[in-house]
Amino acid sequence: MAEEAAGGARRSGEELEVAERGPGAAYHMFAMMEDLLEKLKLLNYEEEALRRHHLRPLSRHYFALPTNPGEQFYMFCTLAAWLITKAGHHFEQPQEYDDPNATISNILSELRSFGRSVDFPPSKLKAGYGEQACYVLDCLAEEALKHTDFSWKRPAYPTEELEEEAITEDDAELTLNKLEEEIEEEETDNEENFIDLNVLKAQTYRSDMIESTKQEEILESTTDAAEWNLEVERVLPQLKVTIRTDNKDWRIHVDQMHQHKDGIESALKDTRGYLDKLHNEISRTLEKVNSREKYLNNQLEHLVQEYRTAQAQLSEAKEKYQQGSGGVTERTRTLSEITEVLEKVKQEMEEKGSSMTDGAPLVKIKQALTKLKQETVQMDIRIGVVEHTLLQSKLKEKSNMTRDMHATMIPETTIGAY
Repeated sequence: MAEEAAGGARRSGEELEVAERGPGAAYHMFAMMEDLLEKLKLLNYEEEALRRHHLRPLSRHYFALPTNPGEQFYMFCTLAAWLITKAGHHFEQPQEYDDPNATISNILSELRSFGRSVDFPPSKLKAGYGEQACYVLDCLAEEALKHTDFSWKRPAYPTEELEEEAITEDDAELTLNKLEEEIEEEETDNEENFIDLNVLKAQTYRSDMIESTKQEEILESTTDAAEWNLEVERVLPQLKVTIRTDNKDWRIHVDQMHQHKDGIESALKDTRGYLDKLHNEISRTLEKVNSREKYLNNQLEHLVQEYRTAQAQLSEAKEKYQQGSGGVTERTRTLSEITEVLEKVKQEMEEKGSSMTDGAPLVKIKQALTKLKQETVQMDIRIGVVEHTLLQSKLKEKSNMTRDMHATMIPETTIGAY
């Protein structure tokens, strides 16, 4: 989807660019492709490039219209490499599995080396078709023609020899195809690029002189009327022009269009009558259906009203049911919570009951009491030892104090002597 969106955005941008350049810009690539094909034919690309790589010849709109992007890109790279080599620069022939970005960059660098401007992104050439591809190949073809010293030459007109042979009546008949071919030959002769102006002036001057002399001769005619009539009778069969019918002729198509138009108009008259009758019958049938529908609506009005009231009651009942179902779910949830709490209480009661009936706790209590008694006896002994030690320390301290007191007392006789 992203590729399709990108492709759509790219096409819209190209259409806007074409619209800005003018109404004829959309057909510029077709004209460029035709010029490119003519230049490739002058370079003999069929023998030197296509046959070597086993490729088919190009059509008039090969690079102008998208047909097969992969094949077109390979053909574009092959022709570009051949034209660059033909122009005198060495360029390796790209392979099918080469990187397309590298190949395009190499081609554009070679094109810039010829002095050609490239004012478009290289991604335009990845599709293998379009105006940019035609432009690149056309520039390379021109450089190849310059390198091969190709030049246009003056056309060599063949000398026409008049044949004095009797023309039969069948040979005098001209078909439309021959006339068209002669007209095309005259147009191509007129569209020649190289015209010698001196020869053209000489021809026009000679034709003017001949016409002036003919006009002077016509003023005084010396031709016999009888001989003129005989000549007219002799040449008359040769002047007969018969045009054979050709299905590809536009005149035949116009006549067929007029015939079909007359046939359609004649058939339309009869068909219009039948269609009008059918329309009237359908309109009458629709009116009957509408009247019957109104009658049925009037007859079934009370039933429709009852149906509506029943439908309203049904909607109310559905709302009540939804409300009731919501309350039921809430109460169910509360019930499940209470059930869980009850299960926990039951489990605790069972544990307490089992512990009450079991004698193991009494044994544990007795053991603990005996242990406490033992610890109490030990504590009593320790307390007695501590009290005895404390008493001994007090007595010792008291005896020390009395000794010190007796030692520090001074006799009165000693004091009086002083």
